[in-house]
Order: sequence, then C-alpha cells, then structure tokens
Amino acid sequence: MLTTTLSFENLHNHGELFANMLRARRELFIEQNKWDLPEALGMEYDQYDTPASRWVVVHDELGQVLAGNRLTPTTAKCGIYSYMIRDAQNGLLDTIPSNLLYDEAPVSDMIWESSRLFVSQAVPLAQRRPIYFKLVLELTKAARSLGATSCLTLLNANWPLWAKRVGVDMTAMGPVMEIDGIKNQVVSMNFAANLH
Repeated sequence: MLTTTLSFENLHNHGELFANMLRARRELFIEQNKWDLPEALGMEYDQYDTPASRWVVVHDELGQVLAGNRLTPTTAKCGIYSYMIRDAQNGLLDTIPSNLLYDEAPVSDMIWESSRLFVSQAVPLAQRRPIYFKLVLELTKAARSLGATSCLTLLNANWPLWAKRVGVDMTAMGPVMEIDGIKNQVVSMNFAANLH
C-alpha cells in the first residue's frame, strides 16, 4: 500500500493516478451515493479541483486507488468560489446548508480544507481501518508540509468514534446537520501539536 500527494506540479510523474482517483470518486459519489456532481470521461470533479489544491491518494503498486482526499487552501479563489465550506456558508452551494459553522469560515495560510475524503467500495471492510490510518497520516504530512496547522472538513457526525483511533485531535466547528439523510458536522483537525 502506497500513499502519494498529487499536485499539478507532479501529476506527470504518476501516470494515471490522478485520473484513477477521479474515477474512484465518480464510482463512490455519483454511482453509489447518487450525488448530482459534474462528471466527464468517467471522472467526477468540481470547481475546487484546481492547481491550488493537492490530492492525497492511497493506492497499490499498479495505481488502483484505495482511498483519497483533497486539500484546498482556505485562501483559494477561483471566480466566485473559494473553498467548499466557506462557499456553503456564503450560500453559493445549494446542497450544503449555510449554517454549517458556528463562526465565520476562516481564511488563513495556516488553515486548509480537507474534502472529498473517500475509501473505495472495492476495499473490504476488514481492510478499511489501516487504509483510513494511512490516508490520515499522509493527509497530516501533506498539510504540515504546506504550512497548515489545521484543516477544516465536513465529516459524518460519527467522527468522535474514529478520531482517536487514527490519532488526530479534532474539534467540532459547527452543528450536526442532516445532508442527504446522513448526519454531518464540520470539524477542525488540529496539526499544530505535530508541527516540528
């Protein structure tokens, strides 16, 4: 099991890995979850998949994607968009409630957003925990290398059950809310204690 952090600067070094990650996202988010998201060439994408973002991918030696995640700086700007949580709060996304945060969405070089976190449906249940652990470990490493002390993320509201298991300090940043029949909550993953 390998982990790779992709950027527009290094995509060419990793063959089909980026495309495979977008294909895996489509399989889960569009085919399985039935989310109404943009797609092309068998890949899911959105307005946050820009050169400002990074993508953390857990994969095998052949490039089969097991899990993934996107990191976007909270300072990002692309037309009217910034990052998903802030744009939802500002009423730009009709699929996520605008009251998802207790306070105003932050804009800081030291805070990134983690979004589109997934584990492939092809991964057996017994193998998911080590894959989540690898994903979070690489996410932490990538975020710290970018200067982030924390990441905001919208997660299933059961996050307290697995936060300690994967070794991440997490804090609720907004109320529990139902989206597509699933209880979700914005949390902050704190990496400051790990910065050396």
